[in-house]
Amino acid sequence: MKIEDEIKQTVFRDSHQKAHINVMYTAGWLGQRQAAAFKSFGVTLPQFNILRILRGQHPKPSTVNLLIERMLDKTSNASRIVDKLESKALVTRTVCPSNRRAVDICITDAGLELLQRMDLVMQEQPIGLHNLTEEEATQLSALLDKIRD
Repeated sequence: MKIEDEIKQTVFRDSHQKAHINVMYTAGWLGQRQAAAFKSFGVTLPQFNILRILRGQHPKPSTVNLLIERMLDKTSNASRIVDKLESKALVTRTVCPSNRRAVDICITDAGLELLQRMDLVMQEQPIGLHNLTEEEATQLSALLDKIRD
């Protein structure tokens, strides 16, 4: 469905404004669908993002600062998210042996297993982007990178 129909607006200042609104609307649309898919796992989007980062670091530990650097949503509170994941036994937090002021964060086997199950669901229920060809997805990524340059 076209952005004009989604937001009930037919006139835009120019094509740049229309593209901006379309990107913002689509980002929210994708986020809502992904959040709905994760709800049955008891995981929020920011929690999933932290788990994904920790899986990429596994078996090496991470720090809160590393998580903050790599998080998709820079407004999320990484320490609080780690607290919630730790209470669900999906991550562990230990004092770093080489720096007693630092804390090492690692994903647990339960966290890895949960991500594996989530990956399967995401493959079976693609959200939105499955409508694009490989070439279109590559082009979209390049255009989004260009916006941030």
